[in-house]
This record gives sequence, C-alpha cells and structure tokens, in this order.
Amino acid sequence: MQIIVRDNNVDQALRALKKKLQREGVYREMKLRRHYEKPSEKRAREHAAAVRRARKMERKRMERDGIK
Repeated sequence: MQIIVRDNNVDQALRALKKKLQREGVYREMKLRRHYEKPSEKRAREHAAAVRRARKMERKRMERDGIK
C-alpha cells in the first residue's frame, strides 16, 4: 500500500492511509489477532456473521419486493 504525500501535507496523507487501512479491514484483523482465538470460537464467530449477513440480505430482498 502506498500513500503519496503532496505539498508536505502529512496530516492529509495520514487520513488517506487510515481510510485505506479501514477499507481493507486491517484494523479488524489486528483486533482479532490481539488474543488467541480457539478454532471453535472462530467457527462460531464466522457462523454468527454468516447468519447476520443472510438475515440482512433477506430483509433487503423482502423490502425490495414490497413484502412486509
């Protein structure tokens, strides 16, 4: 990842870097790697995330189709 500093404006470059890191999910990964996570906990977390995504997609589909 590369950020170009223009006109010695380091603050603007830092903001751009933080935004790119956030978009790439680096902060989330750092938070997860801070402590060891058992494989069973990882599976449970990923399963819960998949269920949330599926429910959200179902809600959006129902909203789009006009079913309430």
